[in-house]
Formats: sequence, structure tokens, C-alpha cells
Amino acid sequence: MSRYEKMFEALGKQGRGAFIPFVVIGDPDPDLSLKIILALVEGGADALELGIPFSDPVADGPAIQVAAVRALRKGVTPARCMEIIGQVRKRHPEIPVGLLVYANLVVVNTMDAFYKNAADAGVDSVLVADVPAVEADEFAQSAVKHGIDPVLIAPPNASGVQLETIARLSRGYTYVVARPGVTGVRDSMRLRHNELFAQLKDLNAPPPVLGFGISKPQHVAEAIGSGAAGAISGSAVVKIVEENVNDESRMLAEIIKFVSSMKSAT
Repeated sequence: MSRYEKMFEALGKQGRGAFIPFVVIGDPDPDLSLKIILALVEGGADALELGIPFSDPVADGPAIQVAAVRALRKGVTPARCMEIIGQVRKRHPEIPVGLLVYANLVVVNTMDAFYKNAADAGVDSVLVADVPAVEADEFAQSAVKHGIDPVLIAPPNASGVQLETIARLSRGYTYVVARPGVTGVRDSMRLRHNELFAQLKDLNAPPPVLGFGISKPQHVAEAIGSGAAGAISGSAVVKIVEENVNDESRMLAEIIKFVSSMKSAT
């Protein structure tokens, strides 16, 4: 069984969903970034979703874009990101670790090289945010060849044909978008995903995990109550980093507190 399968099986027996926080690797600097990722686990994260900083993250809202800029200004490269992931993996051999990246980062030194490096670092899944399902086949094949789960995005307005492709290519979990647009903190959720979740289940897609706009424990509870197997929160975590960038102790304490509160809602 993969780490994701083990996680979802264990949570299913508990009657709980997964909480998966996201941060940008290397933000605000490589050393503190490692501490932040470890704090996510300490707070109770079931899995991790980590972003490699990129200059044009088109799916991400302002908070994550600023985080990527902070990391890039510190000279953080994909190779440095893999080193940090390797350090996390040594400390936490069982936790699923996913990457959210953009296509340029995957293809610049060939797909196979990227996925091999990710596998060597201990990555479980890779979501290429700017590659639609219709163009994902080559990425998915290279990922699977190197033991990486390809994760695809299922938008709320996906057609039946799109969902069939997403279900066929996806492994690990299915990233279901809570709403149109880019990532970001939202006060309220308007979930109408029952039909989408039912379609994904009929197509034997991996468990659906809801993202985009998840920023409060109430959102996590609503996501799981609507049929999701888990929820991903990114911008809210990244905002904690931004607001406490000059106070490491407070930052880490606030991250642990936030993750704990979100996990409690699963």
C-alpha cells in the first residue's frame, strides 16, 4: 500500500477525514522553512502538500505568490527543495508528502529527471497545477514510472469526459477545487459538490480532497461533511508565516495551533 492508501484507510477506520496543510518550500528561508514543515507535522497534519517556489504561480493567490518571491529571493532552487524534503522524510518516514509545482519546473531538465529526483527525496505525489487533464498523460506516465502518484485537479465544472481522464490518470488522491478562481483565504464556503463526488466515486477515482479557500475549522468540517476525504489549506498557513516573519517562536507556535484546530474539525 502507498502512504496515501495507508493514511486514508487508517482515517476511515476512525471516521475522520484528512487535513493537509500547504506551504512553499524555502519560505521565508531554507532553515526556517524546515522548522515550519516539521511544525505542520507536530500540529497534527495527516499529509503535507509542499510548493516549489516559482516566479509565475498562476493558480495561486497573492499570499502564496508573495511566499514564492520570498523563497526565490533567498536563492531557493528545486534542488534545495528536494534536500529539505529529504530531511523531512528522514524525520517522518510514514507521512505522505505531495508536491504542487508548475510545468516549467518539471520539463526544464526532462520529466524523467524531475520525477526521479522527487522520488529519491521521498515525495509521494506531484500535482502539476497548470497542466489540464487533456495534456496530463505524459506527465502521469513519467510520474508512475518513478513511483510517484500523479494528482490531477477536478474543477467544479468539469465535464464527464474530463472526469473520466482525471479518474484514469490520478493516483493517491484527487484534488477537487472548492470554487472557481485562484487560491486564497475565504470567509465562507458554498459547496455543491455532491454530484461531483458521486461521479468521481463511480469512476473509481482516488479519494477526493477539497482545496482552494479552506481557511477555518468550519470549512474543514463542511468539506468532509459534503463527502470529501480531506481538506487542503495553504493561504491561511502562509499568512501566518508572513505575519510573523520576524518572530520565529511565535510563528511556529501559531502554525502548530492553527493546524491542530483544523485537524480537530476532521
